[in-house]
Amino acid sequence: RPPVPPPPGAPTARILFLTDLHWDRQYTPGSAAACPDPLCCRGAPHNGPGAAGFWGTYGKCDLPLHTIDALLAQLPNATSHTSNGTSVFAAAYWTGDIPAHNVWQQSRGDQLRALRTVTALLRARLGGLRVFPAVGNHEATPVNAFPPPYVRGNRSAAWLYDAMVEAWQGWLPPAALRTLRAGGFYTAQVWPGLRLVSLNMNFCSQANFWLLINATDPAGQLQWLMGVLADAERDGEKVHIIGHIPPAHCLRSWSWNYYRIINRFEGTIAAQFFGHTHLDEFELFYDEETLSRPVSIAFVAPSVTTYINLNPGAPQNPLPVSPQTAPIPLVLTIPPAAGYRVYEVDGSYPGSSHAVLDHETFILNLTEANAAPPGTAPRWRRLYGAREAYGLPAAFPADWDRLVRRMQDDEQLFQRFWFHLHKGHPPREPCGGPCKAALLCALRSGRAADPALCRPLRPALPFPRVQELWRQRQLC
Repeated sequence: RPPVPPPPGAPTARILFLTDLHWDRQYTPGSAAACPDPLCCRGAPHNGPGAAGFWGTYGKCDLPLHTIDALLAQLPNATSHTSNGTSVFAAAYWTGDIPAHNVWQQSRGDQLRALRTVTALLRARLGGLRVFPAVGNHEATPVNAFPPPYVRGNRSAAWLYDAMVEAWQGWLPPAALRTLRAGGFYTAQVWPGLRLVSLNMNFCSQANFWLLINATDPAGQLQWLMGVLADAERDGEKVHIIGHIPPAHCLRSWSWNYYRIINRFEGTIAAQFFGHTHLDEFELFYDEETLSRPVSIAFVAPSVTTYINLNPGAPQNPLPVSPQTAPIPLVLTIPPAAGYRVYEVDGSYPGSSHAVLDHETFILNLTEANAAPPGTAPRWRRLYGAREAYGLPAAFPADWDRLVRRMQDDEQLFQRFWFHLHKGHPPREPCGGPCKAALLCALRSGRAADPALCRPLRPALPFPRVQELWRQRQLC
């Protein structure tokens, strides 16, 4: 039974979503924004053009802590309420990648400092709002190195999971802390009728060399997930799944098994939320029998960090986003930005679907913020709302499936999506035929390396070429 819009007057809830903050404690305003290293905007002051801005810089740079603090400071906290008396945010989902991209320099002490510092900042700024975190691939050192739980001693990940339990214990119940300590994943109730599952997606990561030992279900996480979903189905609960790495970016065996689980529990899983790519996109899931009926969607939200030509920013003049407005040109010159997401979901009441009803993306215009007088608080602005921008009657999986099919022939609509994909700062080179084919294919691909998912699409492109284009834009 596919979800249906809530009845008139039914309560809704707003969920704050943060991902890929990537705090660089060595970020130095005035340093070189372009450098030969993998990460810039650090070190000695730089004379001349190309200096790092105070609030952040477009390019190979992560963010200073004061930019992350400014983002949180301008949010309404848990004590704020709307006009009808409900909390502005019902919860926050935080899907990891806390440290910067200076992976060649990092120690366990560096990673733990980042974890504790940013966690403390969220607690201070969000007040009593419950935060549900997930483990990113950058939390470990070496980066991406997450041994299975049966690895003991100094090579294990106990140093990280123990610190997460200590840092997050105020947000999570004891049972969740036990599985978090064991393997970096957990389940907890968000509110009556809605359960959250936080997955450790590093146990499916193509970059985790520990999975050469066992890539199928190295931590028993998928088996555990099926048990949680079966209990939720029995108890009449709906489930939100959060994680860092999107399912289609996983190793093939894990990804296809996860796809089967989503199919089996399509009536229980109300939504999926991921990050990692730093882009604003999604992955659709279809019934396994025909690969034509959309059963679920994994939302992939844009990063807070500016790393790799992505940043928190809003255009000087907000773009018209109504489907009836003037076309968006293929090449745009928009100030760079950093971003975060807010999801509107069906609220807590008997019979609620707890599904996503809409989402909004907010960005910080770095050009404007860096040019403001010292001491001026940066202004984060709404970039767009999904249903308004794409003319969606609702935000259920079937609506996003129709959007993909509409974008095949509606070039203005596709270019609007391309613009939002990059937080309002797309590459200078337009997205033409092969690029478009690869992107539309990615939006239909909830599991890894399945050419059958893309066969109905136009323009047609050989799947090996699609995969080649995918690899070119993988950056995390």
